Amino acid sequence: MRGAGAAFRFAHLSDPHLTDPSAATFRELLGKRALGYLSWLRRRRHEHRREFLDGLARDLADRGADHTVVTGDLTHISLPQEFLEARDWLRSLASPEQLTVIPGNHDAYVDMPWDVSLGLWSEHMRADVPDTSARSVFPFVRVRGPVAFIALNSAEPMPPLFATGRLGQTQIDRLEHCLVTLANQRVLRVLLIHHPPVPGSEKWRKRLIDAPALCHLLERMPVDMVLHGHQHRPGHTFVRVTGRQIPVFGIPSASAAGLHCAHASTYNEYDVHQDGNRFRVDVKARRWQQETASYTEEAITSLESGSD
Repeated sequence: MRGAGAAFRFAHLSDPHLTDPSAATFRELLGKRALGYLSWLRRRRHEHRREFLDGLARDLADRGADHTVVTGDLTHISLPQEFLEARDWLRSLASPEQLTVIPGNHDAYVDMPWDVSLGLWSEHMRADVPDTSARSVFPFVRVRGPVAFIALNSAEPMPPLFATGRLGQTQIDRLEHCLVTLANQRVLRVLLIHHPPVPGSEKWRKRLIDAPALCHLLERMPVDMVLHGHQHRPGHTFVRVTGRQIPVFGIPSASAAGLHCAHASTYNEYDVHQDGNRFRVDVKARRWQQETASYTEEAITSLESGSD
């Protein structure tokens, strides 16, 4: 736990794949879900383990983050019961005011009605000032302490064997409006997206299709950092815009046992220090260590942002 006067701390975790699709019916497994179910049966159920996710939740609680963000892939194949299970897990992790979630491609595996899928998580996807004229909740903005979390949705149903993401021009245009609104506020602008935003950083069938369009907007209206999931590995890259580099952070799966990849359960911590218009962010990883059966800390970097 932290003492009084500490920096604002937020945590980032992703790709928990926390659900159990074993009760799926034959009818539910028709189409693309059948391939996903076979993948879970053969490999993912051994890699994504609830005991690692429970351990991460305990460590997260001990660390006392002021806010937590989850960048998608809570489910495996978007079954109705998976969304219910994920809703209950989100509520156990933190209150809606202290937790923000966005979907990943596994949460849009197939086309599902809003009220029995992502709508079940809507209390964690509620903008501070909802846009009642918009047809979608995305993007939405939540300001917590000195940080403005700007949440995007890159998840939409794709053909079998594809895990690509897409924002669409409407969402990109609305993002520009959000960034214009935040431009004169003394906040650290943190963009949340499931797919990595850097063009060429992911395989063709898993890429963000309109990453170039997003980067073109960030050239004109930059943010201070971008957080994503999807790749199940740690990453610290940049979106390069005129005069600066926007840090981009990805992380391994929150529930990974490390059996089928080199990266076991991990989440990142960001300690934000504000001095007027200036920010310093200390970035650390909390990684599961099999040898000690505990999470250990590893410093990643320290960033400075803002103007005098």
